[in-house]
Amino acid sequence: MKLALDIFLLATSLLLMLFILLHRGKGGGLSSLFGGGVQSSLSGSSVVERNLDRVTVVVAILWLIAIVAVGLLVRFG
Repeated sequence: MKLALDIFLLATSLLLMLFILLHRGKGGGLSSLFGGGVQSSLSGSSVVERNLDRVTVVVAILWLIAIVAVGLLVRFG
């Protein structure tokens, strides 16, 4: 069980780092390398950016759950 949680924690950590780096900041970020550098004329964010935000939040929640689960397993396990 602990090994599975450790692998899940590692995978979610790597995914979370990747998704955070793909976000466009003030300087464009890594997302501009993949065609995200084109400015849209609309005032809102694009569909891709909104989906990236949603995926990042979901992965962050899964990462937080994995951290708590590993902590509980180490403490009581």
